[in-house]
Amino acid sequence: MPSIDLTGKVAVVTGSGRGLGLAYAHALAAHGASVVVNDVDRAVAEAAVKSLTEAGGTAVAEVVPVGTSEAADRLVNRAVEEFGRLDVLVTNAGILRDKVLWKMTDDDFDAVITTHLKGTFTCARAAAVRLREQGEGGTLILVGSPAGQRGNFGQTNYAAAKAGIAAMARTWSMELARAHITVNAIVPVAATAMTETVPAFAPYVEAMRDGEPLPDFLRKTEGFGTPEDCAALVPFLASAAARGVTGQCIGIGGDKVALWSHPREIAAAYADGGWTPEALAAAFPASVGAELQTVGIPAPKIPEA
Repeated sequence: MPSIDLTGKVAVVTGSGRGLGLAYAHALAAHGASVVVNDVDRAVAEAAVKSLTEAGGTAVAEVVPVGTSEAADRLVNRAVEEFGRLDVLVTNAGILRDKVLWKMTDDDFDAVITTHLKGTFTCARAAAVRLREQGEGGTLILVGSPAGQRGNFGQTNYAAAKAGIAAMARTWSMELARAHITVNAIVPVAATAMTETVPAFAPYVEAMRDGEPLPDFLRKTEGFGTPEDCAALVPFLASAAARGVTGQCIGIGGDKVALWSHPREIAAAYADGGWTPEALAAAFPASVGAELQTVGIPAPKIPEA
């Protein structure tokens, strides 16, 4: 197996005080990278830094809510001031404001879009400027979600933001290719504060907290595991072993890693001279509409006891 060595590399991981973000930070530090930890809570950020340094890593904290250009500049500047450079950005920071469409307020929508989508944009832009100035390439790892790939009930804001993040990964992979900067979106599935609210997962997450392992059907069939299971993808994408991987959406969770397809046409029909509404009504059910696509994240397939 190739060695994953990030010695001398510097990474910024947004939203890395706990959960998946902290797991990403630990994985990067364990492979030699220096890490700028980010959180909105100073105590949480400092505790994360302590856990990294006690494990033998190198880390500092930058306490700021992502979303604005000023916050993005602070994160990039902190990396440069502390460690002299920037090599890797992981845009993990996020919040939830789940409500169905007719109950979602402007503030619910704007808060999630600002943190997830604009926060990814502003941080990636600041990182891209620095990486291009350095002229040595680099890595942007954007954090997506199955909700952004398939939609999810009650998550208009979150699903829209994550779908946009996948689109930005594809776009930036083209724009930054000449600068040798890779851009990918990862799609993690793990036992977190969000997924433990899914009734089918809840008893298994609770058992895991009591020291019991997750069953194989969850780790393999559902690709559901711990935040640490998802973290391996981050140092891999940041390493020389993944220099040829860019513009992709890659899922990981439990024992499973998977490549998501890009949206593509799956059926087509043609009418000489163009279509009329009546012609569409006649032809659609047996042609383009013969096998409509499903929506939503499939429910877990829990084996019967």
